[in-house]
Amino acid sequence: MASSAATVVLIPFCVSGHLTPMLEVGKRMLRSRCCGDDDDGRPAMSLTVLLAQLPESHRAPEIDEIIRREAAGASEHSGFDVRFHCLPAEELPDFRGGEDFISRFMQQHASHAREAIAGLESRVAAVVLDWFCTTLLDVTRDLGLPGYVYFTSAASMLALLLRLPALDKEVAVDFEEMGGAVDLPGLPPVPAALLPTPVMKKGCNYEWLVYHGSRFMEAAGIIVNTVAELEPAVLEAIADGRCVPGRRVPAIYTVGPVLSFKTPPEKPHECVRWLDAQPRASVVFLCFGSMGSFAPPQVLEIAAGLERSGHRFLWVLRGRPPAGSPYPTDADADELLPEGFLERTKGRGMVWPTWAPQKDILAHAAVGGFVTHGGWNSTLESLWHGVPMAPWPLYAEQHLNAFELVRDMGVAVEMEVDRKRGNLVEAAELERAVRCLMDEGSEEGRMAREKAAAAKAACRNAVDGGGSSIAALRKLTQEMAHMSSI
Repeated sequence: MASSAATVVLIPFCVSGHLTPMLEVGKRMLRSRCCGDDDDGRPAMSLTVLLAQLPESHRAPEIDEIIRREAAGASEHSGFDVRFHCLPAEELPDFRGGEDFISRFMQQHASHAREAIAGLESRVAAVVLDWFCTTLLDVTRDLGLPGYVYFTSAASMLALLLRLPALDKEVAVDFEEMGGAVDLPGLPPVPAALLPTPVMKKGCNYEWLVYHGSRFMEAAGIIVNTVAELEPAVLEAIADGRCVPGRRVPAIYTVGPVLSFKTPPEKPHECVRWLDAQPRASVVFLCFGSMGSFAPPQVLEIAAGLERSGHRFLWVLRGRPPAGSPYPTDADADELLPEGFLERTKGRGMVWPTWAPQKDILAHAAVGGFVTHGGWNSTLESLWHGVPMAPWPLYAEQHLNAFELVRDMGVAVEMEVDRKRGNLVEAAELERAVRCLMDEGSEEGRMAREKAAAAKAACRNAVDGGGSSIAALRKLTQEMAHMSSI
């Protein structure tokens, strides 16, 4: 690669749900440049990824493998110039919740990031920051570089965060004490009880979200992992300034769905082989993300609901995390499940006690529904394959995602989750939701299937040659290339 090529610096938060999509966006930008989509006579760009790595005790098991694979793949297979630079380690901060931890941890690396960027030999076209890293916009400003925010969640969550600084002044009490609904432009009125977990109580996690929402306005642009056709009203409200009246919103680039697919293994996973023997669209898939696990009483409720539903199921069951870690362990199915459950459901049900290849499972023709925690990456994977959902939100912004999926997009059926009892779902409610999602005679299920099929088409069209996400990515890349030449 020519030495005159500019580089785009990426600063992700190193968990898979943030790191992987940011790397994928970066690679799509390189592909756009090197393959001639934006051939304006300037050399192709490179990527420089600055890693603020968590200590091993707090690092997800797959992170090191993701970095190794991406580094090797960039140099050996794709020909892209992608370079990883580990920032000096910092002690873990004192913190009082997830948002507080992430924000403080990344803030601690500001001086290291400044030094690393200033020391690069290549011209820097732009810096793309994870949305929890807005404290580092001070670094980009000091260095005279455009700083972009990469937003990993839905546009609905972006709208809420942009609106939150003003909403904070309008609502004096904690949102968990507030009755009624919140006006979120572009969405039906959102019940206050369904706002994201860190928004519910005005503590340090909430204050960080107010802070980030305010600082988004300083970015050169906001790159969002969504599809323009999935959230048109919300995106229009953001662009029109209805979330921040009287202020100019940074440019919004909808580049989703940002999904990374690996070549399927020669020997399919055991879950996939089991699905091969099931009828088309007959299996409900239950999986709850990288941090999703349940206490034994809830496991018993799930088992009872699935058994009584009568439907085929593939259930990824995880054990509780060890002390000091948020990540589940492999489950001991014999210890957790009701006596005789596996025997009674043999043939129509499979319980898988460890990690499972979610993308490959959702792609399988036998899967007809997805009971999911509703994380945005999982949501996009489900919509990419046209699989309707029954959201079971657990943490973060998932309650807002569930509201949007059911009430606005119509791609999911509603399931009653008792948030005041630790997001409990009783067996009878899970049975009802599964039947609603999977029964041939269910009108709600039929409508969700139709909407999910339309969402599948929208997702795939967006990343086709002339699609909306390709156009947004091309515009973003051209803007960065132009800035680097000034």
